[in-house]
Amino acid sequence: MGSQGFNGQKNGQRLGITDPISLGGPTEYDVIKTKELEEVFLADAGLYESHEGAILREEVLGRLDQIVKIWVKKVSRARGLNEQLVQEANAKIFTFGSYRLGVHGPGADIDTLCVGPRHADRDEDFFGELKRMLLEMPDVTELHPVPDAHVPVMRFKLCGVSIDLLYARLSLWVIPDDLDISQDSILANTDEKTVRSLNGCRVTDQILSLVPNIQNFRTTLRCMRFWAKRRGVYSNVAGFLGGINWALLVARICQLYPNALPNMLVSRFFRVYTLWRWPNPVMLCAIEEGSLGLQIWDPRKNPKDKYHLMPIITPAYPSMNSSYNVSSSTLRIMTEEFKRGHDVCEAMVLNNGSWLELFEPYRFFEAYKNYLQIDIVAQCDQDMMNWKGWVESRIRYLIERDTFKLLQCHPHPGDFLDKSNPFHCSYFLGLQRKEGVSVNEAKKFDIRLTVDEFKANVGSYTSWKPGMDINVTHIRRRDIPAYVFPGGIRPTRPARVNVEERHAPDKSAASSVDVGTSNSVDGPDDDTRKRKREDDDELTAPKLLLNDGLSTNDFSVSVPIVAPEGINVNDQAGTLGVKTDIMVQNNEDVGGHESYQCYPQQLEELEELDDKNIGGTAKENDNESSTIKEVTSSVSISNNTTGAFSALQANGSLEELEAPELDVLQPRATHATTASQRKPIIRFNFTSLAKATGNST
Repeated sequence: MGSQGFNGQKNGQRLGITDPISLGGPTEYDVIKTKELEEVFLADAGLYESHEGAILREEVLGRLDQIVKIWVKKVSRARGLNEQLVQEANAKIFTFGSYRLGVHGPGADIDTLCVGPRHADRDEDFFGELKRMLLEMPDVTELHPVPDAHVPVMRFKLCGVSIDLLYARLSLWVIPDDLDISQDSILANTDEKTVRSLNGCRVTDQILSLVPNIQNFRTTLRCMRFWAKRRGVYSNVAGFLGGINWALLVARICQLYPNALPNMLVSRFFRVYTLWRWPNPVMLCAIEEGSLGLQIWDPRKNPKDKYHLMPIITPAYPSMNSSYNVSSSTLRIMTEEFKRGHDVCEAMVLNNGSWLELFEPYRFFEAYKNYLQIDIVAQCDQDMMNWKGWVESRIRYLIERDTFKLLQCHPHPGDFLDKSNPFHCSYFLGLQRKEGVSVNEAKKFDIRLTVDEFKANVGSYTSWKPGMDINVTHIRRRDIPAYVFPGGIRPTRPARVNVEERHAPDKSAASSVDVGTSNSVDGPDDDTRKRKREDDDELTAPKLLLNDGLSTNDFSVSVPIVAPEGINVNDQAGTLGVKTDIMVQNNEDVGGHESYQCYPQQLEELEELDDKNIGGTAKENDNESSTIKEVTSSVSISNNTTGAFSALQANGSLEELEAPELDVLQPRATHATTASQRKPIIRFNFTSLAKATGNST
């Protein structure tokens, strides 16, 4: 199953910027657990496409290729080219993303790129003539062009298969059938949108060329994508990680453990990224300067790059940070999830955990007492699609705009549709005190300015139409609308579980999965009465104030068309004039570091541990496990475990906001800096750390 005896090289070249950590092969345990992962969990979860579905996708891609070839000839003739050039005119379709990586599931869209000649314009021809051609085709439905996106895209369904189609306009008069877009020269004399459009294909192909075993990479990536979606950390737009980010993280683990099967790769994924010292960047290869002068990720030269909190660098030129949306709040959440995954995988080795527990869904609406609900409405499907996309892209600006970093926001990665109103959907953010902030220090929370800035940001939408409205409301846990729950049925409140009892060594995997759901709160026991008193307190306590001294229950916003010279956001509570210069803030204003001490070419985030200590037998793997554990304790890496996720596990953590904290308007401007905030960025070096613990030769 695995690639035995792989030495960390492919085609004579080393994979990765460092040597592997371990060259050990799989044990019998790895073989059994990998088979269980593939056949029991991933297959039963419906992550693999049927043979019929795969054939349909191939047919659809063939049809799309024919369409763009007809289109480019039509454009060439309209441009006045002679008949010979018209006949030679060509366009070519490439795939990328999950389909190209081989990890797509049933119903997933196909990320495609149309490469066209220099005389086929993006605006007039691609979003003009090609759009008109597609509209006339009966087997094309749900056409939605987005020409103003950072990477312009045309979305539609062809024969029922979802397609995301990008366009790259090259400087060539004729596109050859054997075009190789992996060469950097293909980027010469192209515009920025073409470079970004080509980047998806170039990065995908580079990933596949930089992993030692593609099949093991694919299985591991399927697992991690499934896990990330179940745990609520799969969403680039919400500030978590998207498909390409997870692919890059998994590929790096495959480089570090080239002979490992997916069972071990999953375990090492959580181990390595639990130990990772962000913002040290994750890279599959060294960053190339290139000869075309395109901007690359470089915190020494580009000030914005210094503020990236979780850099995951793309391997193709020009190298970019694929995870620039990550904020301090979402990084904290993901770090806690990595720690949880590591603990579950460690428990599986001791037969105290299971894959079922690893993939247990995160209960977002049980994790907090307080939430922000963002409702958006429109008047028709097209307006709703446009308005929803715009608001969703702005929500990340709300996440970090808290009360002097005293309040943390946890965004839910998806939206919820109200079936009673087809043109209404909602987004939710969980609220809690920042970890390390004492109750006395965080008595007051006033997020009116935060919400006002968010309103003004949303109000800058240049394509606003009447009927596009937004409403921001602070709600309690028991006020969450029923339509967010499966079937529109609110689940029974779970019973509290004693923390010591939860972590008892003899706890079975099945009971771990059922924690918080197996015991309903039906009887009139002490715990039920206690929770009822808490709910009554929540309902009678004053609401969190958001705007002009009004309760959020009274807070509503109607966003007008924005005047060019500024933004004037009118709401039902009054009129607020918010100027553009104080509303619009740079993307990097979500945190930062005084100095970035690790330039990517100097970084060696993981170095080889001697194969004598880390080999292919179960005993040797145990040695590796103990080595990493001692490394973890020796460097005192800060792993926050009392935030949102532990709040859910403890079902009532002290970090949750209590009702009295929401009564007062003004927060304190200063607060104590936690030890983890003061901790400097340290170059992560496995060899030196292992030597310090006496585990290296």
